[in-house]
Amino acid sequence: MTSTVDKFPRLNAPNLHKLPNGLTIIAEQMPVDAVNLSLWIKVGSSVESDAINGMAHFLEHMIFKGTERLASGEFERRIEERGAVTNAATSQDYTHYYITTAPKDFAELAPLQIDVVTNASIPDDAFERERLVVLEEIRRSEDNPRRRTYRHAMETAFDRLPYRRAVLGPEEVIAGLKPQQMRDFHGTWYQPQSITAVAVGNLPVEELIATVSESFTQVIKTPHSPLPIPYSRLPTEPPFTEIVRQEFIDETLQQARLVMLWRVPGMVELEQTYGLDVLAAILGHGRTSRLVQDLKEERKLVSSISASNISHEFQGTFYISAKCEVENLAEVENAIAQHIRSLHTELVKESEIARVRRRVANRFIFGNETPSDRAGLYGYYQSLVGDLEPAFNYPAKIQNQDAIDLMQAAKDYLSGDAYGVVIMKP
Repeated sequence: MTSTVDKFPRLNAPNLHKLPNGLTIIAEQMPVDAVNLSLWIKVGSSVESDAINGMAHFLEHMIFKGTERLASGEFERRIEERGAVTNAATSQDYTHYYITTAPKDFAELAPLQIDVVTNASIPDDAFERERLVVLEEIRRSEDNPRRRTYRHAMETAFDRLPYRRAVLGPEEVIAGLKPQQMRDFHGTWYQPQSITAVAVGNLPVEELIATVSESFTQVIKTPHSPLPIPYSRLPTEPPFTEIVRQEFIDETLQQARLVMLWRVPGMVELEQTYGLDVLAAILGHGRTSRLVQDLKEERKLVSSISASNISHEFQGTFYISAKCEVENLAEVENAIAQHIRSLHTELVKESEIARVRRRVANRFIFGNETPSDRAGLYGYYQSLVGDLEPAFNYPAKIQNQDAIDLMQAAKDYLSGDAYGVVIMKP
């Protein structure tokens, strides 16, 4: 089944193709002399139990350690020989692998990438070597003040949802994992129905689809058992009803860190996220945003401050983060809470909304210029939302947010009197 997704601006015209085995292929010809193949696996740390927390990320490392057909290191060697590039990343909600090649090399290299991802052999000796690499990555992450702050913030934001855990997992869990556990995890989750393969670049769409679909047919020999779905939808956690405060001493810091956060809708309630995206930009994106102007430029209370609306699949976090002197912490927190309260009572100025609309429209255009940009956009939305439409109508959704919508979003989800706060003091 193939369809060209309609109603999009002329900028994009991807084809969506579903194979009988459940694999989704998205392909688009683009007049740039490269082809990107992105494999989005709808498996991240959120499907793990506490006992195997970190498995999805550890597996991402092990994917490159060979298959029956490819010895360890051979995939990278053949990619590099052709001047192609490859990389991967793991999040809570997905794992993403990609290669970017010259169009003439795509038919040869794409099957190699599909083979390493779907047929990882996970040998015992390589597993033990890579375990040390992952443990070192966890230790480096612990040495990073920004990551430590974020980890404490997520543990405060969520009591039960798996987003409270680090994607890398704790050292003691990684130290105890067995190769067979990983083979089982890979066999369970890395199945066609949880994979979106996106090919974008300067080859005809029919050729891109044929190369990807033939590669998957060749490498997936055995029929897989049905994909386990431990949840159809994770239960969201209720908004904070009071101020929940966590304080930590961190002697490596020069300045204190303050994070204030609210539980907000995730990607499963996509329509509710747009207003919050605009509010985050109005409060804390760029020098002319409210918090930067007030607390940094005018009152000189912080050395930096920003706001973001972090949308995980099932639930998101509205996140305001500042660096300041310890003696300014209470004043900064009160000022931020007052800014939040003002969103409930005063309509946002049209000039502020217009600034955000311009930024979003420009970033959408600039973020569509390369095959890897587009493949990332398509894979992300198809994987997490099961729909390509939001990949294209994001700018329009932002344009449609008016001052009344923004006031409603603030009233619904952001309270100046009930939130999570994490303070890290030097």
